[in-house]
Amino acid sequence: MCTTCGCGSGEVQIEGHDHHHHGGRQDIHYGTGPAHAHAPGLSQSRMVEIEKSILGKNDEYAQENRRYFTDNGILTLNLVSSPGSGKTTLLTRTINDLKENLSLSVIEGDQQTTHDAERIRETGVSAVQINTGKGCHLDAHMVGHAMENLSPEKGSVLFVENVGNLVCPAAFDLGEAHKVVILSVTEGEDKPLKYPDMFFAADIMLLNKIDLLPYLEFEVAKCIEYARRVNPDIQVLQVSATSGEGLEDWYEWIKTTRQTRLIGRSDILSKENNLQKLVSV
Repeated sequence: MCTTCGCGSGEVQIEGHDHHHHGGRQDIHYGTGPAHAHAPGLSQSRMVEIEKSILGKNDEYAQENRRYFTDNGILTLNLVSSPGSGKTTLLTRTINDLKENLSLSVIEGDQQTTHDAERIRETGVSAVQINTGKGCHLDAHMVGHAMENLSPEKGSVLFVENVGNLVCPAAFDLGEAHKVVILSVTEGEDKPLKYPDMFFAADIMLLNKIDLLPYLEFEVAKCIEYARRVNPDIQVLQVSATSGEGLEDWYEWIKTTRQTRLIGRSDILSKENNLQKLVSV
């Protein structure tokens, strides 16, 4: 467990992996004990106590966020990845391709700068930047505060672009409907095994930069097999934010997921139908 943020909750075990001896050497594994982690000077029981306190409070804020999103028919997607996966490029292309048909907004998370929020605003879509300083992830309280400034429309899609990190964001519920993990083919196909908590927490994996496959040694089938070893239910889409390959499947997933969440919401759907009629006249 990271003593700052409490990550490491419920360590995911991967079937068939040996966590003891390899090649005659004894490897060191700190992810053991009730806290599934190690922090110098802290006992396992104390780490568990800290973790429960941090994550418990976060979950309270996440439930408040989730109620707000549900009440307003907002589909919230938590985009998570390591740095350099192409997450922001994929997000800006998604926005440009969907903004004429869907109401969109963005919460941007980084340790410093407003560069990514500025890129989003150039698309004409509203974005709020959250700078976490030394923090390695967004939490539900930060997202709740950002919502006060953003005020997304009812029935809209809210993208939360988390801090680039495949560890800590896995443990923190923001109140989102789905975690979307983005993995680029330049990172190596074994990332799901190295960072299992993130791939276990995600509902869908976007395998990005597939336009680069001819120039890399990357086994797509092996990567997908690794992801499903960690999370048998994870959905996988292969995309390229540069060439556009596979993006229609991603857009269809967003639209279908949003429509599913709006079943029974006649207040939102009837308003949309009326707007469409006005546009077509």
